[in-house]
Amino acid sequence: MIIEKRFHGPDGSGHGGYVAGMLAARAASDTVTVTLRRPPPLDTDLTVTVEDERGHGVRLWDGETLVAEALAGAIVVPPVPPVPFEKALEGAEKYRAAENHPFPRCFVCGPERAPGDGLRLEPGPVAEATVATPWVPAEAPTAELVWAAMDCPGGWAFDVAGRPAVLGTMTGRVTGLPEAGERCVVMGLARSREDRKMHAATALYGADGRLLGRSEQIWIEIDPQRFG
Repeated sequence: MIIEKRFHGPDGSGHGGYVAGMLAARAASDTVTVTLRRPPPLDTDLTVTVEDERGHGVRLWDGETLVAEALAGAIVVPPVPPVPFEKALEGAEKYRAAENHPFPRCFVCGPERAPGDGLRLEPGPVAEATVATPWVPAEAPTAELVWAAMDCPGGWAFDVAGRPAVLGTMTGRVTGLPEAGERCVVMGLARSREDRKMHAATALYGADGRLLGRSEQIWIEIDPQRFG
């Protein structure tokens, strides 16, 4: 498996949600927990191993170094309730990343990505501990892109502007894919915090309000120099 350079979060590191989606596609379960052990390298031949023929225990290796692993998972909290598309637009106007984004070239939420190159999602506050962003995919997205879109809003629910944090674990389930040009809403909720660990939840809704995907996440605050 190769993670193309385009799909990075921090510079030089694969986008956590996108990589999680790539591994989830190789797992046997509908709901998958992906744990990122180290920054996924870009444009590198990586090895995928599967523990058994039923698709259990999917692992991603860089040589002999374990990068990530995917196991059958479970989501225990209700999905984050949606807001109307217009409310998500209002939230995007309050997105605080333009001047103080820890990873401004992130594939999903980086303001420095050109339109059509990155997703340019803008998760902004719509309620206490809750963010929302509109997403209108230009082309029909794959499941990996849905995983990617459900990633960053979880971090921004904690307002990570100027405080770098990376995805550690993501448990996700995709139940449908948006159509090209569909007016979708991605929600993010800050659930709890334990020192450097932040527990979040996200959900993706289609134009008709149908739930297309949801996730639970653990984010880890990091040393700002780690990805410098």
